[in-house]
Amino acid sequence: MTTGANKAPTTVGKTKFYQGEKKTQPLFCIEPGIPCQDAREQASELMGVVRDLTIAGVMDDNPQLIWASHYLSALAKALMDDAELGMTR
Repeated sequence: MTTGANKAPTTVGKTKFYQGEKKTQPLFCIEPGIPCQDAREQASELMGVVRDLTIAGVMDDNPQLIWASHYLSALAKALMDDAELGMTR
């Protein structure tokens, strides 16, 4: 969200990641007020790690690495989605 004409947009804090069968309680959520550029940069870094973990998990037949990449990709998506919300306000 922007608070002034010269302020950079920030995350709005509305994006949550739900996990589990009933999806009644969020596993994590994005905090409001993070500069959108910072959130996008962090999401990009996370997606690089996701790529590496996915390749390693497939090559080594290691499901733990695949699950780790799954959760990290969900975090990266939440960051990107909330940054997008902040940039469109």
